[in-house]
Amino acid sequence: MNLFAEAGQFLTDPANWTGATGIPQRMLEHVGYSLLTMVIALVIAVPLGLWVGHSGRGGGVVVGLAGALRSLPTLGLLTLFTLLMGLGLMPPILALVLLAIPPILSGTYSGIAAVSPALVDAARAMGMTESQTLFRVEVPVALPVILGGIRNAALQVLATVTIVAYINLGGLGRYLIDGLAVRDYSRMLASVVLVAALALTADALLALIQRLVTSPGLRLTGDRP
Repeated sequence: MNLFAEAGQFLTDPANWTGATGIPQRMLEHVGYSLLTMVIALVIAVPLGLWVGHSGRGGGVVVGLAGALRSLPTLGLLTLFTLLMGLGLMPPILALVLLAIPPILSGTYSGIAAVSPALVDAARAMGMTESQTLFRVEVPVALPVILGGIRNAALQVLATVTIVAYINLGGLGRYLIDGLAVRDYSRMLASVVLVAALALTADALLALIQRLVTSPGLRLTGDRP
């Protein structure tokens, strides 16, 4: 039978949509790992990016750090952290956080740094404090770029969180690893389809949010050729 037809049978079989190993449960686990990763990465990267972008200090360090983190192999980090910490949730989450930080950090820093100095000077001339200038002027203008970095990070995490199955955790990667163990390639293909569908859905939602928070003036400017 055709591999794609077998994968379709796996996805449409009611038995695969129930129980602790069913698709809904695996999808919830996948989303849960991703959300935990994103929350930790946001807590680290957004404040750092805001501070560097607003103060203008350490921009070169941020660019270098983001580039260095991007070059690290996530699976290699997972292996290293597992050897150091043992099995559990911490090693894969730490590896995924290091994957998510660069796009969030770069997007936040770039968005704030790109705000017109005239706007910042005008805010200061009106008597705004540095924090008021940042959150009332710079962040609203930079928000589409910041969300673009978050969107990029979310897609990378959703696509890569399958690695948690390598150390016997759950998620949609479980079908990939279990299928490989028994040479059930249709199950592996089904896993890829599910991850891709989840990533595309998340991307569409984040793109909608990104568009909604963009002011009409900026949106019209961006739509012009």
